[in-house]
Amino acid sequence: MTTTNWSPSISKAGGPLYLAIADALATDIASGRLTDGFRLPPQRTLADQLGIDFTTVSRAYAEARKRGLVEGRVGQGTYVTARRPASAGSAVTGIIDMSMNLPPRFDDPDLAAAMWEGVAQLQSSHGLDLLMRYQEAGGTSRDRAAGAAWLAPRLGEIDTGRLLVTPGAQGALLALLGALAAPEETICAEALTYPGLLAVAQHLRIHVAGIAMDAQGLIPEAFEEACRKHAPKILYCTPTLHNPTTATLSLARRERIVSIARQHNVLIVEDDAYGALPAKPVAAFATLAPDITYHVAGLAKCVAPALRVAYVVVPQGRTVAHLAGAIRATAGMASPLTSAVATHWIETGIAHSVLAAIRTEAKQRQAIVSKILPAKLVQADPEGFHVWLKLPGHWNRSDFAARLRSAGIGVVTSDAFAVTEPAPEAVRLGLGAPPSHASLAASLEVVAALLAQQSAMSSMVV
Repeated sequence: MTTTNWSPSISKAGGPLYLAIADALATDIASGRLTDGFRLPPQRTLADQLGIDFTTVSRAYAEARKRGLVEGRVGQGTYVTARRPASAGSAVTGIIDMSMNLPPRFDDPDLAAAMWEGVAQLQSSHGLDLLMRYQEAGGTSRDRAAGAAWLAPRLGEIDTGRLLVTPGAQGALLALLGALAAPEETICAEALTYPGLLAVAQHLRIHVAGIAMDAQGLIPEAFEEACRKHAPKILYCTPTLHNPTTATLSLARRERIVSIARQHNVLIVEDDAYGALPAKPVAAFATLAPDITYHVAGLAKCVAPALRVAYVVVPQGRTVAHLAGAIRATAGMASPLTSAVATHWIETGIAHSVLAAIRTEAKQRQAIVSKILPAKLVQADPEGFHVWLKLPGHWNRSDFAARLRSAGIGVVTSDAFAVTEPAPEAVRLGLGAPPSHASLAASLEVVAALLAQQSAMSSMVV
């Protein structure tokens, strides 16, 4: 493995500079000046050498990765590779959009094959009937039983008469808010909350009051104050691996919140999108307060985003008919085909194997984060797959996100999650989209380098 003091021969007069650098790299590889295994100069070094903006070099290296000219190696740098360029539409190892919070892709061909084989087996087990029928708004008895089995490790034994199958968590929230709150009424949510909840509330003309948070999550005293001030119908919250801050509410806080909710006659809508990820989860609101909690558990984050299936457990003593009617009115039903896939994967153990693979991959990616990003700015959980990055004082979130976009990296600023103003100077990074550890590290290295820059310096244009 050889290190080279490579410097491209480029002109600043013609076209985008990052393309000129990538073209020069391609030319030097084709001519034999650079061969497989040559280590390219660090991006900062090359930027200083050329007297140009760091992000221009980052874009150039990203373009070279897309062409298959180079590859990034975790903790080692960027190397010329002899691999053929990636074809159009194929996965590349370049810098990746980190705005989507996807479960990380695991490297297990046998498990991937089992997932597809499970889909194919539905043809013989269900036949044409699966494709040519409607079903009940809340799902078939078999699908509800599978949902109860999936939730049992966290909620214990569940009466399937309390469980409904919905077309994803977003569909569940639309049905729930429509059934439980009227236009112009107020609900509560964390001061930073899931954007999908805000979209549903706006659509239904429901007001959302933000509840103050700290590093441990929703503050019970702030919730109590909001109850006295707003008399909310609902508390919506994501108590485990909160999106976006990654906070998980302690058992003591959950018990205090339950006490306040009972005192003020507030229902709890518990969004447990990430609840399956922790190996030793904190008791869910649905177990602490089963009589006032609607528990929503989607499969998108812990199994597969393509499974637009979520299970809703209604409080004890409440009928499911009202919610089933809301599902019927808003979405008709959960897709029979998608529900059947979810049920098959749960019954055969495939879903649990996928969950285990996601857990392992998430921990590995969080370890990469801890090596590259400054710990004092990062709020994360080793069992989650997103990071809440608090920006240093010389950066504002809009400029920081814009500079990352120019380097090919998408992040989500705090504005998307903010219920109340001002939004904090922070961004969310999704660790699941990069297809490899190397591409994740390459993206994080750009983020880390930009954090160290002064905002004014990073705004230079060449």
